[in-house]
Amino acid sequence: MPKLKTKSGVKKRFKITATGKIKHGVAGKRHRLISHNAKYIRQNRGTSVLSDADTATVKAWAPYGLR
Repeated sequence: MPKLKTKSGVKKRFKITATGKIKHGVAGKRHRLISHNAKYIRQNRGTSVLSDADTATVKAWAPYGLR
């Protein structure tokens, strides 16, 4: 069997925690922030954990995990 490649977008966007959960940055924080109110910007600061339904899809795109 040949080696499987990791999707390059997954390498850039996700990290796996020690317990196997997947962290991701919140969308909508790069530009055009003047149209968002302060509460939106404040609540979406930092990272959050991906839902269980999406975790299986992301792990399939990263067959050997993420470093």
